[in-house]
Amino acid sequence: MQKIVPHLWFDKEAEEAAAFYTSVFPESRVTSITTIEGSPSGDCDMVVFELWHQKFYAISAGPLFKFNPSISFMVNFDPLFFGGSADAARAKLDQVWSQLSDGGSALMPLDKYPFSERYGWVADKYGVSWQLILTNPDGDPRPPIIPSLLFVGEQCGRAEEAINFYCSVFPDSKIGGIHHYAEGMAPDKPGTVMFADFQLADSWFAAMDSAHEHKFAFNEAVSLLVNCEDQAEMDRYTDRMSAVPHAEQCGWIKDKFGVSWQISPIALEEMLVNGSREQINRVCRALFPMKRIDLAVLEKEFNGQ
Repeated sequence: MQKIVPHLWFDKEAEEAAAFYTSVFPESRVTSITTIEGSPSGDCDMVVFELWHQKFYAISAGPLFKFNPSISFMVNFDPLFFGGSADAARAKLDQVWSQLSDGGSALMPLDKYPFSERYGWVADKYGVSWQLILTNPDGDPRPPIIPSLLFVGEQCGRAEEAINFYCSVFPDSKIGGIHHYAEGMAPDKPGTVMFADFQLADSWFAAMDSAHEHKFAFNEAVSLLVNCEDQAEMDRYTDRMSAVPHAEQCGWIKDKFGVSWQISPIALEEMLVNGSREQINRVCRALFPMKRIDLAVLEKEFNGQ
């Protein structure tokens, strides 16, 4: 079970978007679709899918949040994934760029940059942001898809603090590399993070600071769901990470940097994916009023006790 799973909040397009993404990326598939009835947003679809071996969740739960580049997904086109062929990696990158750009918008044009022979940043037709990069195969290997956090506005300059904090919370974590801005790179301040990557449990992430003017911030459109074995583990993560008490709802929390997380038991996905319609409805009726998830209550409802 992947420990930390990106979660995408759509208005009505979760099933459509998952089908699109799994047609774009290699070795991808939709694994389940469950309709949640009677949520605060009405009936909504919960979709579980994999993109190039990276698990994702998506829901259609109304137009409450809009995607923005504060959390994007870096896609590594490493020649090692293509039998060592840089030409094959570049060709696949260009193909994926074309598909994601259709109906979307380029945030950084697909081009050669000092850090890569081929790179581009695009917001797709749903608003989800992707950074496509031709990876140097001589570097340390990384997964094909890595969530990337962009610290802007009042959070700018806190990327390294956030990395250290997250690594202190999750076991088996480490920092891969940190590259800082140097003098003369205004408006970015020397010593803030130009690019860094780090591992939390079994997942890799990237982080950057940007002092340029950006009219967006972290929100609930992209959250990070933490799969927990039991109540004690859920309580531990919530106590360490929740910094906005009024944001706690159905296991959702917001940390001190504004990033949204979901602290959820592994058993909940199993209930929602494998349960009968009656079981799912009972579990959801119990779940919706909760701030922090009470696993024992959900198990009793699932079992009809």
